[in-house]
Amino acid sequence: MLIFRCYIRDRLKLNFRDFSLKRLVLACGLGLCATAGHSDNNYFNQPAAQFSVPDIGAGVGLIDQQKEQMIGEKVYRQVQKQMPVIQNPWLEDQLLSIFSQILSQTKLQQPIGLMVINDPQINAFAVPGGLFALNAGLINSARNTDEVAGVMAHEIAHVTQRHYSRSQETFKGQGLLALAGILVGALVASQADGDAGAAVMMGSQAALLDQQLTYSRNQEREADRIGMQYMYAAGYSPHSMADFFEVMHRSTSRLSFMPDFWLTHPLTTERMSEARLRANQLPAVKRNLNDQDFEIIKWYTRVLSRQTTEQQLNLMVQRNDFPGQLALTAYQLQQGDFQAAQVALDQAKKHNKMHPLQVLFQTDIYLGQNQLDNALKSISSAARIMPENRALNYKYAETLIRAKQPDQARTIVQRFLNSNTRDVSGWRLMQLAANAAPDSSIKAANVLRYRAEVEYWSGYEETAIKSLIHAQRISKGNQSLSATIGQRLKQMQQTRQFKI
Repeated sequence: MLIFRCYIRDRLKLNFRDFSLKRLVLACGLGLCATAGHSDNNYFNQPAAQFSVPDIGAGVGLIDQQKEQMIGEKVYRQVQKQMPVIQNPWLEDQLLSIFSQILSQTKLQQPIGLMVINDPQINAFAVPGGLFALNAGLINSARNTDEVAGVMAHEIAHVTQRHYSRSQETFKGQGLLALAGILVGALVASQADGDAGAAVMMGSQAALLDQQLTYSRNQEREADRIGMQYMYAAGYSPHSMADFFEVMHRSTSRLSFMPDFWLTHPLTTERMSEARLRANQLPAVKRNLNDQDFEIIKWYTRVLSRQTTEQQLNLMVQRNDFPGQLALTAYQLQQGDFQAAQVALDQAKKHNKMHPLQVLFQTDIYLGQNQLDNALKSISSAARIMPENRALNYKYAETLIRAKQPDQARTIVQRFLNSNTRDVSGWRLMQLAANAAPDSSIKAANVLRYRAEVEYWSGYEETAIKSLIHAQRISKGNQSLSATIGQRLKQMQQTRQFKI
């Protein structure tokens, strides 16, 4: 198992060495995700490389793709409930852009979700069905986009080759529930106190996992090889996969203990050498030594995850560093100091660069000062010019709601929900918009049904069902709305029966 395997660590000092099932947490996923956009025209001038990717059909494995999606969606909801997920549309979409570039080199369909976990550990995980997540610490430790792309490509390869499903012969019959229970149990254990964590990890499912949820050495090598091909085809330097191996190897040398992951699946010099050798065999890709787009993502992530200080950011601002100026603006907004945020943002504007974060931050400053007219002027044109930009349009919708224009806000948000029904941020805006609408016979029902979606995708399935039952009860006078709510209620009740 390679360094990118999920190893969800108990942040409340749960001592894994007290349990024979410690590999439970180490192996709870397949692996990972991505970062910022990467555009290098040199890619189109590269010599063609011959790839050899095994074609794994949908019928391979005892857990078929439909069941894998059920697992992924179930775990997605539980991750939202149990883990400190960073909800930030701009950051999510930056990561998704690179993820999509690598995914386009595969035959995988749209993933279930891409999440950022607020954890300083260098880690990432994925779940069968296409749920990918990475820790903020991974982004904060990477030196460029290509290194994060290498992590993502390796983990995508595990999913495309369906390594988990192909090796789980003993899960026949009960595999779906067993796997979902194991994954969620590991997440719960990582958030619980020692006693609760121990209770969750004990049991027959955990014992089953301890024996089976591991990749073979051949599968790891296959993920290395195919992942490197994916990232190269997407325009990223294959050397960056080997580079980040070394970053992670050095990070463990500074610890006073060796994580269980490293004890059971060490990153050997042989593995690092093999990765470097493979990279040398591919045509060269020009590296972006001044990856300012990634620096913006990294420092913004450090602010969101509270892994930086005002002193660090001020030092960057003193050097007239554009990413540092944006990050300091975000930091001051986080502190609620709108005046200081405006000073930092004005410095960033002197670079004469039009960056979406500048628009988002300026709008937040105006909203924080209750200057609604200025906020609308700041965000409206940018959102209309870039209708595909979720972050800008969600901020526009938020501003419209504050300005008592909820119907227009709902129209904007609904476009994005049509393509991704799991978008918790979108459902929250829909709930706010419904609550801000003028009083009517259906207002309460709409508020409840949108609240139910927020609850459902946040992992509170039973509460969501109760909200929908209440919404259906008070919407009986509107046949169309009642039917819509009833249909969604039936869907939620069916998925609720898929118990962990």
